[in-house]
Amino acid sequence: MAQDTTQQAPPSAPTAPARALLPFILPAAAVGVTASLVFVGASTAAEQLQHLLWGPLPDALGVGRYSVLWMFVMLLATGIAVGLVVWKVPGHAGPDPATIGLDAPVMPPAVLPGLVLATMLMLAGGPSLGPENPIIAANVGLAAWLGGRLMPRTPGALWPALAEAATLGALFGTPVAAALVITEALTGRPMQGRLWDNLFAPLAAGAFGAMTTTLVSHPTFELSLPPLGRVDGGDMLSAVVVASAAALLGMCAVRAFPYVHTAFHRLRHPMLMLPAGGLVLGALAALGGRLTLFKGLSEVDELARDPEGWSAGQFAVMTVVKLAALLVAASCGFRGGRIFPAVFVGTAFGLCAHALVPGVQPAAGVAAGVLGMLLAVTRQGWVSLFTAAALIESPGILALLCVASLPAWLLVTGRPQMQLHPDGTPVR
Repeated sequence: MAQDTTQQAPPSAPTAPARALLPFILPAAAVGVTASLVFVGASTAAEQLQHLLWGPLPDALGVGRYSVLWMFVMLLATGIAVGLVVWKVPGHAGPDPATIGLDAPVMPPAVLPGLVLATMLMLAGGPSLGPENPIIAANVGLAAWLGGRLMPRTPGALWPALAEAATLGALFGTPVAAALVITEALTGRPMQGRLWDNLFAPLAAGAFGAMTTTLVSHPTFELSLPPLGRVDGGDMLSAVVVASAAALLGMCAVRAFPYVHTAFHRLRHPMLMLPAGGLVLGALAALGGRLTLFKGLSEVDELARDPEGWSAGQFAVMTVVKLAALLVAASCGFRGGRIFPAVFVGTAFGLCAHALVPGVQPAAGVAAGVLGMLLAVTRQGWVSLFTAAALIESPGILALLCVASLPAWLLVTGRPQMQLHPDGTPVR
């Protein structure tokens, strides 16, 4: 007898009532505002220190601000300073940063001051890492500690989710990135209720984090590139080729990551690993120039303001040097994230493609290059799409990127990630 397929269909998950979601708004707001202030405070302090170290100080010493000598001195000094923090400050600035992604573990409160200090020194000194991973980790630890004491009846797993979403909202100036990351994290996990019910509290935290950052520091990711013209088949083909090529280039760094990490960790002590990393970064900076220093956001904007200002060879050198600097900084123990420097690598790669083939529109080349590089480095599909699209002011860019992401994702999925297990083997 034929079975009734309608009766066999599983019932849909019930929607949570409003009274079940309303109590999460106040904790989400508190975490969102606090996470944003931690991010803005650490970033502002690092920017002020960077201005001093790379401006008045070399001027007073009669040394060129971005001379080869000063870049070597500053990157070595940064390695020594961060090495001292990792060695001597309680908590040792957290676990090996090569083992941590965006989903940070909950660290004890005693670890957090050293982690934030090491991050600020790194941001000011010039290594090619961003603030995202350590600031997320600091906010996760702070939220779990304070939330567990002030609201002990609240589920403990809520605080890390709120802190991660709030920090992502603060970093990008919009809660959309937080919602996308949380959605991706929920994939394959058992959920109670509808997806939107599970996103409600993190999305609220991301919104409060984004609003606070916007009110305090007015962030923007949009680049001053020539506007994307009407998209045609040639643009689609160029985006697919550039994104796939960028993903393959990024996978070269991912493949090398465990070997470079092992080489630095054979030195065993942070006062050897980090200064050695600083010396290598100094050599890379001498090769690539000042634009290959720091996390890369202001440098990306400088590239975008004049996409015709460098030759294809210069863009290629900046691409390779910045990717190598990201690889070294992430391997030798500097505390930092990989998203922002990967954006610079992808931008330089896309502009190199435009310089080689003028038919590749700069906006399409940059967006596709950033997409492919982020897919390889982060393995976060939604974040890669969102970040690449956020750089370009064009309604047509998202459809272009969705198509370009398909072959690029096939090149990276199932392969090692730029993150290691504690035993040094790559995460897959």
